[in-house]
Amino acid sequence: MSTTFDRKAPAPGATDSGRRGSHAVRWWVLVVLGTAQLMVTLDATVVNIALPAAQHDLGFSDGSRQWVITGYALAFGSLLLLGGRLGDLFGRRTTFVTGLIGFAGASVVGGAATSFDILVAARVAQGLFAALLAPAALSLLSVTFTDPSERPKAFGIFSALSGAGAAVGLLLGGMLTEWTSWRWVMYVNVVFAAVALLGALLLLAKPAITERPSIDIPGTLAVSAGLFAIVYGFAHVESTSWTDPVTLAFLIGGVVLLAVFVWLESRAAHPLLPLRLVLDRTRGGSFLAVFVLGMGMFSIFLFLTYYLEASIGYSPIEAGLAFLPMVAGIVASSTTTPSLLLPRVGPKIVITAGFLVAASGMALLTRLTLDSTYVAHIMPGMILLGLGIGAVMTTAFQGATSGIHHEDSGVASALINTSQQVGGSISTALLTTVASSAATDYLSSHKPSALTAAQAGVESYTATLAWGSGIFVVGAVLSAFLIPNRALAPSEGEPVIAH
Repeated sequence: MSTTFDRKAPAPGATDSGRRGSHAVRWWVLVVLGTAQLMVTLDATVVNIALPAAQHDLGFSDGSRQWVITGYALAFGSLLLLGGRLGDLFGRRTTFVTGLIGFAGASVVGGAATSFDILVAARVAQGLFAALLAPAALSLLSVTFTDPSERPKAFGIFSALSGAGAAVGLLLGGMLTEWTSWRWVMYVNVVFAAVALLGALLLLAKPAITERPSIDIPGTLAVSAGLFAIVYGFAHVESTSWTDPVTLAFLIGGVVLLAVFVWLESRAAHPLLPLRLVLDRTRGGSFLAVFVLGMGMFSIFLFLTYYLEASIGYSPIEAGLAFLPMVAGIVASSTTTPSLLLPRVGPKIVITAGFLVAASGMALLTRLTLDSTYVAHIMPGMILLGLGIGAVMTTAFQGATSGIHHEDSGVASALINTSQQVGGSISTALLTTVASSAATDYLSSHKPSALTAAQAGVESYTATLAWGSGIFVVGAVLSAFLIPNRALAPSEGEPVIAH
């Protein structure tokens, strides 16, 4: 099995031999990066649980409520590639520290918000600084762990935190909202950020930046506007329809702008996203796997939470606890797959099988009813989901950064986050429509009653889970065809200033 680096990057051994800089304290660096990653992924769901309480306190309408979520998604999704490239150009340590400080500051403003406008502005600011922080964390991991024997373990731990963070966020959000105040779902970020910031300042070595190419302004504008339009378009579907003129204008405009972006990148001297990063089959297939994973995971966290709380009467804390078997599955799979399965069967088999295991778990959950019990009907599907998601995530993260030159690791890491974010945005709109149609169909064919209304809710949730299962099957098929079954090359290490 052959492994190659882009741009004639040095062999892994050449970058690791000195054990200098961040690499010398690499396992402590992993703790720092993992803490930051957990904060970002928690924030994707921890706010959802607190929204009703925030709405009651600040007095905004149901129609306005989605902007607390959408504001974050728009800033985060549209600026990720720029954030990743800034890390490559100006130093990942600098962008990581800046992202931490900014995210913590925005969280304080959001927690202290006295109006809806301030809360949304704080969420937009969180998304902006998360767009710096998330790709910097993953790219720092990639350039710090370049030893082929250690890299899988490090990526496994990081992936476990990424996959489990959203589920843990549901539990933490419920606990904080029920026991303290909705404001603490914002303030809690300061605790994570402070720990990560202290570790970053003490442990991360300063990179030795020898050249600093100019930023690709046309490409940046095109991709940022394109991603903004697509995320906004799919968010707009939820409150209107797929045929709404504004929805269509943003979606079509977004696709056109992304096509322009690809054309610009093929001609730019210093492109924002070098196309060679995605044209490699291992990396391209891994980016696509992350995109599909983002689509499928959305139906788990949102609609299964609805089912647990609205259909069978769980409290927010109970709903959060219900996801713990899935968290355990993600952690177990993410930390064992890289060392036990990946070297033996290869990335194609691991990702394909992981999608199929997750699809089977989702399929089990489509059989849920108003009388379902947790141990017999919910937990088995949760465990299978966790095992499958963990296997796909840890392998795809490695594959997407496979053989990356250190000067491109930031934008490659940003593309992973972008794939997941856009996948989630698409599934938000798609599955909300599916749920609405399923509920309407059931209500129209049954006699009106309280039981019928409750059953219609279950039908809507299980319909989205069925689609989620199908999405994972599509991911398995695409991975089987696209991803070559060869060993994953590590990234090139980052030159640092010797102490």
